[in-house]
Amino acid sequence: MTGSVRPATINDADRILILTIDFAASRRPEFEPTSAEFRRSMAAVIENGNSCLLVAQVDDEISGYLLGHLHGSFLANGPVGWVEEVMVDSSRRRMGLGKELMSSFEQWSVERGCRLVALGTRYATDFYLALGYEVSASHLRKLL
Repeated sequence: MTGSVRPATINDADRILILTIDFAASRRPEFEPTSAEFRRSMAAVIENGNSCLLVAQVDDEISGYLLGHLHGSFLANGPVGWVEEVMVDSSRRRMGLGKELMSSFEQWSVERGCRLVALGTRYATDFYLALGYEVSASHLRKLL
């Protein structure tokens, strides 16, 4: 069974927050979002034409989300789609929801003239390789 993917609305905030908390806790507990800050961030993302927030639904329940952005790039000779976060509820994995979210984001990116889609991952490299992505760089960060 697969689900459907659609743009998120602010009415989806409570369920996306639950998924985000699960995602953050599994990666870095100190990044657990607070409800107030999450709602502010989500509203800003929805209003930003260069950001994309998608949800995957199964049986009318939001079971996953993708947050991505468009940004300019000199090396790509045009805009690039960047996947910031992809999360699928652990009970709904291996149903094709992540693939559907990525495909929808790729289409969103194409519609905006993006030359490529990129992302950083630590735990899901095999998933992205199966979707046709290739390893091209290291992803570094500095906590502030």
